[in-house]
Amino acid sequence: MRDVQSERDPRNVSIDRVGIRDISWPIQVLDRTNGTQETIANVALSVFLPRDYRGTHMSRFIEVLSEQENRVTFHNMENLLRSLAAHLKADEAHAEFEFPYFVTKAAPVSGAKGRVRCDVRFDAVLKGDKFDLITELITPIQTLCPCSKEISEFGAHNQRAHARIAARMNTFVWIEDLISVADACASAPIYSLLKREDEKYVTERAYSNPRFVEDTVRDLALAMESDVRITWFRVSVTSHESIHNHDAFASVERSKI
Repeated sequence: MRDVQSERDPRNVSIDRVGIRDISWPIQVLDRTNGTQETIANVALSVFLPRDYRGTHMSRFIEVLSEQENRVTFHNMENLLRSLAAHLKADEAHAEFEFPYFVTKAAPVSGAKGRVRCDVRFDAVLKGDKFDLITELITPIQTLCPCSKEISEFGAHNQRAHARIAARMNTFVWIEDLISVADACASAPIYSLLKREDEKYVTERAYSNPRFVEDTVRDLALAMESDVRITWFRVSVTSHESIHNHDAFASVERSKI
């Protein structure tokens, strides 16, 4: 049968990335409490296509994805890309996995437990023998405005915010570790289940710990700097302002190599 994709192309234009995207795929990721957690990822897979090949073989991307038996972890991401490069005879391969991840949090006073959603992204690249993986987390936190507290006779405006942590690592780091860092740098954590005594505690904690987005992102940066497992990071905080018609944000990016 004629292999149209492998025919030579005369236009002399290589393609940086060609592949599949926006495919939903069931995966298992590592969970510090339960061992593994099942979730659904939005997946993109691609390879570099040399200038003399007309096309790639799209079915092989699904074949490689199926070989992983739904396990997508820090440890086997490199194996996935090496398999992808081998199947498609490519020098470069790329994989992106975006998925919701749920962590169980106990309320600070009552101990009532509820699940909080975070969003995780694995962005992996293989170029020749060089493998690179960036793990990115978006997790909800709370900020309370120091200026509002200072100038107000009663109360201060506070709101939900999101911390975004992207990192290159030299060893495995639990997703829960990154969530804990974000919570510690915020005015207060976010919970899904709070009783009255918990609401009182969380409200008062935030009021006694006011943070600008600048404060929170600086503390996040310092935490990443001090973690020997992190070799590069980009952190940002976006506060969804409760009394303003805009969001406030701040970001820091650093390489430790």
